[in-house]
Amino acid sequence: MGALLDIRDLQIRFGSAEAVRGISLQLAEGEVLGLVGESGSGKSVTALAILGLLGPAARVAGQILWRGAGGEADLLRLPESALRRLRGREIAMIFQEPMTALNPVMTIGRQVAEGAEVHFPSWTGREAKRRAIAALEAVAIPEAARRYGDYPHQFSGGQRQRILIAMALINRPRLLIADEPTTALDVTVQAQVLELLKALQRQYGLAMLFISHDLAVVGQMASRVAVMRAGQVVETGACRQLLTNPEHPYTKSLLAAVPTLRTDRNQPLAMVGNSDEETKAGVY
Repeated sequence: MGALLDIRDLQIRFGSAEAVRGISLQLAEGEVLGLVGESGSGKSVTALAILGLLGPAARVAGQILWRGAGGEADLLRLPESALRRLRGREIAMIFQEPMTALNPVMTIGRQVAEGAEVHFPSWTGREAKRRAIAALEAVAIPEAARRYGDYPHQFSGGQRQRILIAMALINRPRLLIADEPTTALDVTVQAQVLELLKALQRQYGLAMLFISHDLAVVGQMASRVAVMRAGQVVETGACRQLLTNPEHPYTKSLLAAVPTLRTDRNQPLAMVGNSDEETKAGVY
């Protein structure tokens, strides 16, 4: 059987700008794939292309093959009605910033329940509410039933991120796309959210595309890593192998730019850019 998600020669343009330049990625059932690279490398654009959320300004070519409940389909060629049936049901996404992803004038309970109601219209309002409360409890929102009617501003940043996770997982999707889910959080809360995601991934057997610029975070989450640079995948490999023995000059420069307790604070951090070695390797 083929991969659950199979991206083949994906190309994305906005006018004359090439955001993604012919990348290919595969993701198996239950696997966690880390997608790393600096800001602007094309990670989030790739994720949005999977869900068909790029809008009319984007020109997308290639294939994104999805082997879901209804058989194999190319997501780039599905009509919008078919994509809506997949979004939130078989493929779900956690966005970067919870205060922009959540509706500030809608209670968090209604926002979580709404995803269930859209895909399971036979459920009564009471059943959708019950499932929403269960989803909020699963992500450790305290007193979930009581706080069902609260608004996003009444929660901390870490709790809002947990609410987004509940929204993504209420329908038990097969693939979860996590786009920089801990970027806006402090280190302690970040660790809690990562542990939660790992536990939920194991519990539900989710495949996960985990997007981050933070190699340390990806090292905790992923079994395999793909490194993006300027719209291209420059290196792919098993997580431990890639982080301890990278082959591509760009991956090496990313790792060298990460400060550690042994870093000489009197010296500038390594730059992630076009070294002589990188230029020879064809990275521009």
